[in-house]
Amino acid sequence: MIAASQVDIGLAGLALSGILVAVALVISFIRRLGLTRDLVVAALRALVQLLIVGAALALVVDDDDPLVWTWLWLVVMVVFASWTVGRRAPEVPGARVLALGAFTAAATVSLGVLFGLGVFEPTGRAIIPLAGMTVGNSMTGTVLASRRIVAEARDNRHLIEARLAVGLSARDAFAPHLRESLRTALVPQIESTKAVGIIALPGAMTGLILAGVDPVDAVRVQVAVMYLVLGSVATSTSVVALGLTRGIFTADHRLIDLGSEPLESS
Repeated sequence: MIAASQVDIGLAGLALSGILVAVALVISFIRRLGLTRDLVVAALRALVQLLIVGAALALVVDDDDPLVWTWLWLVVMVVFASWTVGRRAPEVPGARVLALGAFTAAATVSLGVLFGLGVFEPTGRAIIPLAGMTVGNSMTGTVLASRRIVAEARDNRHLIEARLAVGLSARDAFAPHLRESLRTALVPQIESTKAVGIIALPGAMTGLILAGVDPVDAVRVQVAVMYLVLGSVATSTSVVALGLTRGIFTADHRLIDLGSEPLESS
């Protein structure tokens, strides 16, 4: 069994792990990929952000810390993620508001099940990381689903308007394209859930095993986390799909002008 002290890599170990970033830089240079600056910025940004988050987490994860700070952290997380969705999907009408509603619903459903039914104890140490997984994965699914919905509506306008012309409602006219959009957003998470444990050990399970937790206990936690992620992505994409479908049609069932295909947003 690995003792918890064995995973305290220290500053020297952290610096030595940077050799792996150097490997990526060398490959980028040799292959002329033009990614040197992006790799350096990504590595430094991750280091700074995680150090800041680590220091901040120390203020909310102790059992004696009031949960109000934990819930405030969750609110900030949801708001920032909603703003990020708006930046990554500028072509989506009302993206930030839709994302705010989607993340709120996902967090309420997912965390409500895990904490309300006693799967995990409602402590800061549990709420923050589980909320992060909920919002983080929901953000990816929400961006993918919302952009796909807009693209489907824009690219298939002639088909949608033909269905509207024969008397179908906006909901029915857009239904086939909505299904395809939701499939596109959910399939990656479904495939990831299928492959977990066979192709790769997930991060939560790996971290617990490195920290000295019994592998069987680590597996139970990881399974709950995977179900959390799957449920939160399904919830958030469904909410954004419902809201966006209403947003791209007028009250008299006309498809709004969604413009041309936008440039890729970072």
